[in-house]
Amino acid sequence: FREAELRHGRTAQLAVLGFIVTDFVRIPGDAYSFDAIPKTIDAHNVLLEGPMHQLLLWIGLFDLVITIPAVQATMDGEREAGDFGIAFTSKDAKTQERYSMNELLHGRLAMCAIGGIATQSVLTGNGFPYV
Repeated sequence: FREAELRHGRTAQLAVLGFIVTDFVRIPGDAYSFDAIPKTIDAHNVLLEGPMHQLLLWIGLFDLVITIPAVQATMDGEREAGDFGIAFTSKDAKTQERYSMNELLHGRLAMCAIGGIATQSVLTGNGFPYV
């Protein structure tokens, strides 16, 4: 279960960042401009016909190729939960334990935050700061 919690926490952290940043910055192109999509919350419905299908395809492919073997390796005891071999670790065990706990806590906070941001955006119709 820790694998799923870490994965969802990391995804939620990226979602919070993406939700806030897209209220201020957009990628080039008329389909993604502030005129075409005035609020971030509207992007889902506006882009549903085109890029959303491709996004779903790539995320599904990533899950098939990366996540399923990683979870199997975790269940077999070949790797720690959430360890994808990215070397942002500390050599000191105590510091590494603190980093791991911080990642877990920040992920839990981000999971709550993205739910609040999405709900507040829909209810008020406002972007950042969502009041």
